[in-house]
Amino acid sequence: MTRTEEFEQLRPLLFSIAYRILGSVSEAEDAVQETWLRYEACPTRPVSAKSFLSAMVSRIAIDVLRSARMRREEYAGQWFPEPLLADPYEDPERSAELADTVSMAALLLLERLSPLERAVFVLREVFGFRFGEVAAAVGRSEAACRQLAVRARRHMDAGHARFEADRREREELAGRFFDAFREGDVDGLRELLAADVQMVGDSGGKAPLWGDGIFGADHVARMLAGFVAPFHRIGGVVEPHEMNGQPGAIFRDRDRKIVNTLTLDILDGQIQTIRAVINPDKLGHLGPVADAWAIVRETNRIRRLKD
Repeated sequence: MTRTEEFEQLRPLLFSIAYRILGSVSEAEDAVQETWLRYEACPTRPVSAKSFLSAMVSRIAIDVLRSARMRREEYAGQWFPEPLLADPYEDPERSAELADTVSMAALLLLERLSPLERAVFVLREVFGFRFGEVAAAVGRSEAACRQLAVRARRHMDAGHARFEADRREREELAGRFFDAFREGDVDGLRELLAADVQMVGDSGGKAPLWGDGIFGADHVARMLAGFVAPFHRIGGVVEPHEMNGQPGAIFRDRDRKIVNTLTLDILDGQIQTIRAVINPDKLGHLGPVADAWAIVRETNRIRRLKD
């Protein structure tokens, strides 16, 4: 196997590691590309390409995350990870577990960890690397990595509400949600939402947003039902689509450009949180991006005409 073939075979794993550390598709892709450039320039072939490249992409991602932390602290409004349509790393025996670790909720919990804790957790807890390999990747002793892993697990366990284990049941509930949404059925939406449901968004200050969020089943149901009719009337389309391993959707305008994405956190048979990514900078990897401000102006005009 050539060096290029070896790298391409491992590319899905490398991207999946980098994305979980960074929460950014574009930054993860850049980290993988930088890994390839360094690997290509390496004068010797490592004994284990998997261990070597995983360590390299982890170190690059840690450095990127450290510099990104300050930007995220100054971010306008709530910061969400860039939406991921599909995780390229596949393991049929652990597909549900891997989907859980790439969910919006899990990635937001990972934001609470230090860069080193985050990398150790991803390598050890998600991908099952031995502590010796983890230590080589992050430049710490095995004992230090064990301590980092314990702290990371403690933080994750303290804040991590487990999702429904039955994916089929979750997908069925999401299907009912999007049916009621498309029909503007307030009652149908309300019965699927937890009483304290929250609908929150990430616009980065570059797209319209509904303040700090909408809270409570009645308010969220009425907001969703009130939006969908004028959106459809201007040619908008809501496409249900798995997002970050969870039920979600892509909103498109009449020209098929992306307006925003939506993900649903489902627990105990109800939707607990609805997260929308509207920041155009976080949607470009999915395709051409629409002018969300123009969409809002047009839907508001439709509402006024109806009134």
